Amino acid sequence: MRSGPAQRALETPRAAGLAGVLFALLLAAAIILIRLGIPQGAGGVTSEGFTDSTRRSAVLAALALVPFAGIFFLWFVGVVRAHVGAAEDKFLATVLLGSGLVFVASMFGAAAAAGAVLATTHPAGAAPPLETWDFGRHFAYTLMIGYGMRMAAVFACSLSVIGHRLGVLPRWLTVFGFLCGLTLLFVAPNVPWAELVFPGWSLVLSAYILVVSGRRRAGTAAAS
Repeated sequence: MRSGPAQRALETPRAAGLAGVLFALLLAAAIILIRLGIPQGAGGVTSEGFTDSTRRSAVLAALALVPFAGIFFLWFVGVVRAHVGAAEDKFLATVLLGSGLVFVASMFGAAAAAGAVLATTHPAGAAPPLETWDFGRHFAYTLMIGYGMRMAAVFACSLSVIGHRLGVLPRWLTVFGFLCGLTLLFVAPNVPWAELVFPGWSLVLSAYILVVSGRRRAGTAAAS
């Protein structure tokens, strides 16, 4: 079996698809656990409620997932850019890479803020001071939704434009990417759980890449 550049180029989309699937699943799980463990807004639980073992376990599980979600997302971005290669638009590629890096940084910052809230509780199970609780909770959500998800919106829109210009994405997936971006820009800051559209879009995009890659590999094998 040949293992030259042509074969590696065919394997790249499949690797990107697998990385995107893992990222989407891990990010969705982390968002759900954070939402359940540290509710947002004035109607959220008080600092005393955070001593509940179920909420603490949810936040701890989310914090364990976030680093791996970031790793798979960076791999996904790198492999997609490598697949596009010299045909990529330098301006859009720079926006794509920059927004992806800022998204990961914001996601890590939000996880660190949530971890800081968790660390303020004493070993005996005492609740953190109300001021500390409110600061950590709002800081985590501001990073995740106010900044991180808006960078995710830029990432989704720029990748949709690149995919449309190069003809590697169908129209329905391009439209889905723009709708995802608009939702993250204008809806997510005001509607809880709306940020789940980003891992949902990533999952659909990755599944499409896997299907197209499988068809190309089958066609190449039949031709040879």
